[in-house]
Amino acid sequence: MSFFPKICFQYEVEEYLTTVFRNIELITALGTKEAENKYQSLLSHLSHPPGFTTVRVNTHLASVKHVKKLLFEEIQKQFKGLCIPVLEHPKLQDILLIPVIGPRRDLKTHESEVIVGAQCGNAVLRGAHVYVPGIVSTSRFVKAGDLVSVYSDIEGKCKRGAKEFDGVKVFLGNGISELSRSEIFSSNGPLKGLGIRMIEPVYLSPSFDNVLPSHLFLQNLPSVVVSHILNPQPGEKILDMCAAPGGKTTHIATLMHDQGEVIAMDKIANKVKKIKQNAELLQLNCIKAFCYDGTRALSVEKREDKQEGPPFLPESFDRILLDAPCSGMGQRPNMAYSSTLKEVTSYPPLQRKLFTVAVKLLKPGGILVYSTCTITLSENEEQVAWALKTFPCLQLHPQKPHIGGEGMKGAGLSLEQLKLLQRFDPSAATLRGMDINSLQDSREDELISLANKDCIGFFIAKFIKSTINKDLGVQPEKIPQ
Repeated sequence: MSFFPKICFQYEVEEYLTTVFRNIELITALGTKEAENKYQSLLSHLSHPPGFTTVRVNTHLASVKHVKKLLFEEIQKQFKGLCIPVLEHPKLQDILLIPVIGPRRDLKTHESEVIVGAQCGNAVLRGAHVYVPGIVSTSRFVKAGDLVSVYSDIEGKCKRGAKEFDGVKVFLGNGISELSRSEIFSSNGPLKGLGIRMIEPVYLSPSFDNVLPSHLFLQNLPSVVVSHILNPQPGEKILDMCAAPGGKTTHIATLMHDQGEVIAMDKIANKVKKIKQNAELLQLNCIKAFCYDGTRALSVEKREDKQEGPPFLPESFDRILLDAPCSGMGQRPNMAYSSTLKEVTSYPPLQRKLFTVAVKLLKPGGILVYSTCTITLSENEEQVAWALKTFPCLQLHPQKPHIGGEGMKGAGLSLEQLKLLQRFDPSAATLRGMDINSLQDSREDELISLANKDCIGFFIAKFIKSTINKDLGVQPEKIPQ
């Protein structure tokens, strides 16, 4: 049952998505009614947070069992003795799963209100406290120590510093203000730091502010799956083309036991700085991060012998991860998607430019993994169809582990090809919520199965590059799959 309204889009984007999820292939396979039900279910799921918090253990520094024990103790401390299990995943042995309790429908609201921006609100729904930069307005007389109700301005209509707001707002829970209104909106410039400490969130998830920072990395479950599918080996040279903020980069380095070379690129300097900070925090030394545009990463001229960074010569990498820039429609929670249709349709051409460079940089016999956190056909299955037609040297490769569903119909791919793809579709789970009683009544295998489905929308394709042209026959690959 939905607690929040379905995600809303600009009219043109909604029309575009309707055609995607009512395509002829899908309607023929499922029938009009089932296809429509799945689409409406997806829209409801996208406005709600995933049912589990996923953390990846930095196995470079500590064992999963040790971190699990520390994390369980931390959660008991945060939740004042409430017994929330910390689960290990049988197929992803470096992650821990924490069930999310909620929505809690019995919370009472307070007279004093704090309005936060939509992005801040989404973070609160996944366990974060409210930091001052995320606060848009407060009631007139809010003081430090006051109990306040926190709301998300999902449409971005509230004016900064307003004393009241009658627009569309969504209740996120209750907290204690750490500052007065005058301090929050100080004329001396924007403050940083904690603004509201959430004590009764609608969705109860642990806060990870400064919790085991060198041992844990917050990641969505499909984002962890990607690096396992890439399957990097010690001693290899790996490229993460669009790497910020470094979750997958550091995971790749960890899976390689910090042996080999991981090149991470992003074209925004502050994001590259974040990658370096994360590598340092997790004590990984094989990562080299560069501020560079991935579409220009192929060198057309001979490189200097000592040059470490981009551009690179053709066939330089054993494996490449292209976690491509995308429309991001699979991210959860999101109650109001603000991008225009022009912005949404700008991604496929960029993805193809990056993909083309990736194919040329990949060694024969090498592995290329393409992923997005969106739900459209044009950025996912249609890109696979284009890649197979454009690059005869590429073949789809089975994915291990295969935890999500198969690819979506509508791009002209065969059933066999769709089975080789992995699409995480939140609508595959029932939107039911979780309370302490239902949690205690659930078996661990049931919870794991739910966590595999009730996550963000995500897509993964794995390719292998033939060592000789497909028309002449394919040479067996020389590196582990």
